[in-house]
Amino acid sequence: MISHSARMLTGGSSRMATPTTRKKQLGYALRYLREQAGLNQVDAGAHIRKPGNRMAEVENGQRNLAHGDLILLLQLYGVTDDERITTLTQLREGTSQRKRWTGYRAVYPEQFRMFVDLEEDADLIRMVEAEVIPGLLQCESYVRALYADRPMHEGAFTMGALVESRLARQKIFTKPDAPQLMVVMSESSLRRWQGGPEVMREQVDHLVAMSKWSNVQLQVLPFRTPTDKGDCVGYRFTLLRVPSPGISGPLELVYIDQVIDTRYLEDKPAVAAHDTLWHQLSAAALSPEDSRAFIRDVASDL
Repeated sequence: MISHSARMLTGGSSRMATPTTRKKQLGYALRYLREQAGLNQVDAGAHIRKPGNRMAEVENGQRNLAHGDLILLLQLYGVTDDERITTLTQLREGTSQRKRWTGYRAVYPEQFRMFVDLEEDADLIRMVEAEVIPGLLQCESYVRALYADRPMHEGAFTMGALVESRLARQKIFTKPDAPQLMVVMSESSLRRWQGGPEVMREQVDHLVAMSKWSNVQLQVLPFRTPTDKGDCVGYRFTLLRVPSPGISGPLELVYIDQVIDTRYLEDKPAVAAHDTLWHQLSAAALSPEDSRAFIRDVASDL
């Protein structure tokens, strides 16, 4: 039987969260407790003889925290509940990344690895895509077409590793606690060819099949949508919600990936702004049922 603390650590399942997520959850909880105690990061850092910027890194999930320092901080924040102390201690113990990014997983760029882990542990994923099929919805032939023109220099990753790394992310849909995926994608994502017509026909058929899954909501924003009602061009982002232990609530953040800029936004105003934008685009897009029919029409054009 799973203990109450274990359920909080795993978001209600028996699977342990990834090291990245556990580190983020711990930092999120510590920030919440510090703010509830009316203290700033400088105060907290001074208590464990660390600078304030070190505390910022801990709370952002970018740095590990020694067990002794965790206990000191919990004492400072007035945390006396044994179960909460145990939960946070267990979170700290599961943050090692040793040998995690080896094999095909080494394909993931350094700045993308946090996203892969958070994606794996999220219970809700909402995304907006403008030009390509979202990675979680790509079929194998489409993935191969995406990478076909990339030069495979000596020492670089093989096509097999690149494909495996992409398809491995999709395994989140087959786990018992599979997340809810909600996607708004522009018509250009469907019209922009990767490979030949056979590849695109297979890809759109794959989209139709996935759109029927109970935990997948797929919406298309057609070219004919008036720009004042929502224009997907220029907007590409993902909203992630990850269950977290305790009373601090779920971890929510925005991931933005552009050519020269990868960002993780966690402050509440930024998350709220993107949440509003996602709802506006979802309202402007076709309904899931109409989107499925639209995708079928695209398939017939191929």
